[in-house]
Amino acid sequence: MQDIRTESQAGQNTGHVLMVRPVRFGFNEQTAESNAFQQQPGRLRPEEIQENAQREFDTFVDQLREAGIEVTVVEDTPEPHTPDSIFPNNWVSFHADGKVVLYPMQAPNRRSERRQDIVDQFLARYTGGRLLDFSGYESQGLFLEGTGSMILDRVNGVVYACLSPRTSAQLLQEYGARMGYRVVAFHASDARNQAIYHTNVMMALGASVAVLCVDAVRDAAERQALMASLAASGHEVVAITFDQMNAFAGNMLELLDGDGQRRMVMSARAYHSLTPAQIEAISRHARPIVVPLDVVETYGGGSVRCMLAEVF
Repeated sequence: MQDIRTESQAGQNTGHVLMVRPVRFGFNEQTAESNAFQQQPGRLRPEEIQENAQREFDTFVDQLREAGIEVTVVEDTPEPHTPDSIFPNNWVSFHADGKVVLYPMQAPNRRSERRQDIVDQFLARYTGGRLLDFSGYESQGLFLEGTGSMILDRVNGVVYACLSPRTSAQLLQEYGARMGYRVVAFHASDARNQAIYHTNVMMALGASVAVLCVDAVRDAAERQALMASLAASGHEVVAITFDQMNAFAGNMLELLDGDGQRRMVMSARAYHSLTPAQIEAISRHARPIVVPLDVVETYGGGSVRCMLAEVF
């Protein structure tokens, strides 16, 4: 069992993640309205999409393990059908103070991703671990989709979030109060002025670097408050464009490898969208790990960060 520490004592990064191996991955009609990153199936049949997504998943796991990162893989089940089960960070988060937190999901078919066996498995790892369950707010039409909706600065006690149909301002404030986080909330939209569905497609936060689509935060006061908070915590901001955000350059996650070194995990599409100067800036803080995720990104509308639930 693990001793319980506060978030700030544990640090920003972990070397252990939970991943859910898909069995029926595919385009989710119920999430497509608010997720502009999803694309309708074209040339690939559903079984081909699943086969390719599973291959990408297995390659991803292998690359993380080769870097010395611990990966707990849980197999999805064919029923109930959960096409987005490959993205567990939306329904659960794990914290160094022993909390396992469950979140309310907007799409009904995503609510079935919450699995008691997974929760019990991780609660058993903590001495004095406890469950904090926000999922009951689904009945009130209030949603807060985990570390998709929120970017956690665990060391400095700040939660960053762009408000959207999937990220309730009311629940965000309650989360901050119950978890001991100061809330920095803002509105963000893409180049077509459509609301960005999850904060983690426009922003990634490491121990000392923040990758951020600054232009997506159009309100000057909100942008100033966001940038001031990042400056106060000593984060170097690497600004990305709308096109780079659309290539999932905002959907990175910093982890610790087997040598305790910081590694920034990103998809091949994200990496190839970056300029040499941006890659150099990120690499000063964390060496990249680059994984191919074209099918998952195209049909799931999510990338590296969405697939990883950090375990502290």
